[in-house]
Amino acid sequence: MPKSPEQEKDFQGVIGKTIKDSEPWFEIPNHPGEDAPNIVIILLDDTGFSQLGCYGSSIDTSNIDTLAAHGLQFTNFHVTPLCSPTRASLLTGRSQHAVGMRAVSNFRTGFPNMLGHITNQAATVSEILNTYGYATFCVGKWHLAPMEDCSAAGPFSQWPLGRGFDRFYGFLEGETDQFNPSLTKDNHHIDPPAKPDDGYHLSEDLVDNFLAMVGDLKGVRPDRPFFAYVPFGATHAPHQAPQEYLEKYRGKFDEGWDITRDQWHRNQLKLGIIPEGTKLAPRNPGVDAWEDLPDAQKKLAARLQEAFAAFLDHTDDQIGRIINGLRDIGQLDNTIVILLSDNGASQEGGPFGVMHEMKFFNGILEKPDEAVERIDDIGGPHSHTNYPWGWAQAGNTPFKWYKQNTHEGGVHVPLIIHWPEGIEESQNGQLRNQFANVSDIAPTIYELLGITPPDTYKGIEQLPVTGHSFAHLLNNSEAESNNKVQYFEMAGSRAIIAEGWKAVTRHIQGTDYDEEPWELYDLSSDWSECNDLAESNQSKLKELQQLWWDEAHKHGVMPLDDRMIELFGSRFREQSPHSPDRKYVYRPPMSPIPAQAAASIGGRSFDITGKVSFKSGERGVLFAYGTENSGISFFVLNDRLMIDYNAFDDHSIIESEATIPNGEVELKAEFRRLGNNGTIELFINQEPNGTIEVPLYMRMISSVGASIGFDHGSPVSELYKDSFPYSGKLEELEIQLVAREPRDLKEVQQRAENAKQ
Repeated sequence: MPKSPEQEKDFQGVIGKTIKDSEPWFEIPNHPGEDAPNIVIILLDDTGFSQLGCYGSSIDTSNIDTLAAHGLQFTNFHVTPLCSPTRASLLTGRSQHAVGMRAVSNFRTGFPNMLGHITNQAATVSEILNTYGYATFCVGKWHLAPMEDCSAAGPFSQWPLGRGFDRFYGFLEGETDQFNPSLTKDNHHIDPPAKPDDGYHLSEDLVDNFLAMVGDLKGVRPDRPFFAYVPFGATHAPHQAPQEYLEKYRGKFDEGWDITRDQWHRNQLKLGIIPEGTKLAPRNPGVDAWEDLPDAQKKLAARLQEAFAAFLDHTDDQIGRIINGLRDIGQLDNTIVILLSDNGASQEGGPFGVMHEMKFFNGILEKPDEAVERIDDIGGPHSHTNYPWGWAQAGNTPFKWYKQNTHEGGVHVPLIIHWPEGIEESQNGQLRNQFANVSDIAPTIYELLGITPPDTYKGIEQLPVTGHSFAHLLNNSEAESNNKVQYFEMAGSRAIIAEGWKAVTRHIQGTDYDEEPWELYDLSSDWSECNDLAESNQSKLKELQQLWWDEAHKHGVMPLDDRMIELFGSRFREQSPHSPDRKYVYRPPMSPIPAQAAASIGGRSFDITGKVSFKSGERGVLFAYGTENSGISFFVLNDRLMIDYNAFDDHSIIESEATIPNGEVELKAEFRRLGNNGTIELFINQEPNGTIEVPLYMRMISSVGASIGFDHGSPVSELYKDSFPYSGKLEELEIQLVAREPRDLKEVQQRAENAKQ
């Protein structure tokens, strides 16, 4: 009997006329073997080298400390200076530039080093382990897909399920509110299962889902090992934690960053985390002596650090739940737990710290005298805080500089590995001082599992895995590192480490790459980069500079590109959700739209028009963008059209002069940017209905995007509660970006003046 093409291709038995003259064949799925270990990678965000207790901190991280005490603690581990690049390198075992992720995935530049996603020429650990029979889970922050592709419209090819994970629960952006997160489950957006008033916090929710995924697997298929990637939102801003954790740290940092940094430095020396004789780097430019600060600045800064500590402490307890959950089901001993941070402590809070982190991205320095008036909000749902530079440098003790910099403060972070069945008990609690890089983790996993990465994956030729396994270090403290040369680059800042020497330059945007000075350090005796040898050893500096260029060409670093924040506006091109005519038409029902896929209204003039079939008494949100901390809401209340322009809790509210008539109605608002300020004018059926001046016109509004017909997440306006869905029929909502003013600018300004009177 002839076989069908599919039978001919796949079936390896015999098909006869009847079952008697046929031979069955059953495909045997891949399985890595009954002794194959589970793997859990726990990734912290913006957590500096010294912020864990076992790395010198006074913050309570007892669960992480226990992992280190019963495993290995790496002291000379390096990453990239930013989150998405580190994640790309972690999951592929290759250079971040080579795989298309020189900066955050929010950007595409049209060059191979910045695709906005990991190239398909670099299969991830999850993709490869999945082909070997591993179950694969991702729980937490992704930030490895172009954000313009992260709406419910997709495409989904670069979401976690498109890159080798069987299940996903978390968020796709670079950050989210911990009490009111933007959540995605597998390939669709969902609402959080509870509210802050119910005791909800994202980190707890992530661990609940991790434990459920593991329980689902092991309850039915106990033979299958799993690979779980758990990238927490912590400790990236906003720093938010349950109240009891905030209370725990009241007054704990009143002595300030100088005393704290000195204490953490001494702790590190005592613990052997840093070599004997390592100096404490001087305060970074812009960080003043604590004793010289005004009282209001001290009060604000101490409270912001308390929020960070509470956030980390709370996260540590969730990590404890992961460990205890694995122990309870008998899976801990044969699970390789790898815990690390993606980069150093963040500088994005500025010199004073911020109540609203988005102020940093708007170029606003929030003065302590203003922020301290709302000090009790810090760390709770009604805050989006980040701490000041002084505390960030304390978090990077003993180093200088921060996240985004290629000095040690940006790239030197903790790494802990725990694996009772694979690491000899005699090694427990030992330090590993050998150099290692984030790109070395994937090849280490492959070696431990006896896996060779394929030359092709799904028909696509693969880039070579360029990281260096350090599997040989797990049970040998004396072995040498396989990684002899490691380059770094971020927005033009560059560095290279080779055989204990480091050359580094801190690039200032717009300066000549060839003219800016380089520094030279002998890391074998100067871990904290305090003794610059560039002048006294120019031959070594030139040698390392040339080596940097060699590595840069090898790994696809060029072109050097120092653009960062301004790339958020580079959206209008072919094959993008942003139409060339800058017109967006939304028809509910729709899922929330991520900020970079939604109409790009930040810093722009635009018109918003809602077409409704109105009956008196109907009310609700027609369009909202952002959160209770910053955003815009376009809604109907008390039969009037309203706008709440919430610029970091400074609410500019306008209500239509007339009530909305029954029937088919066009409701419109014109937003006009006039520089740092702007105006809003309302229209009902094209009739002007009031104008208001907006004193601060936000350039970047929020990391939370748009919602149509309701207000997703925390409510933008205090005039309503919860999502306040529109109770009538919203036919469509149109947003039109405006390139230039359609009316005479003086007329717009005059209307604003009239509105003041």
